[in-house]
Amino acid sequence: MARDTYHDQVRKALEKDGWTITDDPLTISTPEIDLQVDLGLERVIGAERGVEQIAVEIKSFLGRSKFYTFYEALGQTLVYRLALYDSGVEKVLFLAIPADVYEMLHQLTVFRRAIEYFRLNLLIFDSENKTITKWLRH
Repeated sequence: MARDTYHDQVRKALEKDGWTITDDPLTISTPEIDLQVDLGLERVIGAERGVEQIAVEIKSFLGRSKFYTFYEALGQTLVYRLALYDSGVEKVLFLAIPADVYEMLHQLTVFRRAIEYFRLNLLIFDSENKTITKWLRH
């Protein structure tokens, strides 16, 4: 499996943010096919609240059309979310997007509506500084 261009930067950003990598990649088995989300992670969120678990699909958006890449990533993310649910894996799925791409796409109504309508969780990252700039949870 080919890794996304920003795989290592996002992984480092998440580790800086207190996350522990549990799977790289996270394999989701379905009856017909195994799917692989880029990362599975967890972190302790307090003695009473337990452990938070997430999965992160990373996209670089280096192709010619940022919107078309989002269009493809949306479909992939929705299929992964369904597979996680069906397999009983209790991880919240996030789509990781570079900050500059998010700012550009966020100007498009269809992008904002898709995020809202499909209740996508986004992780916005700065690839140069290897930091997470924003978490958007729906």
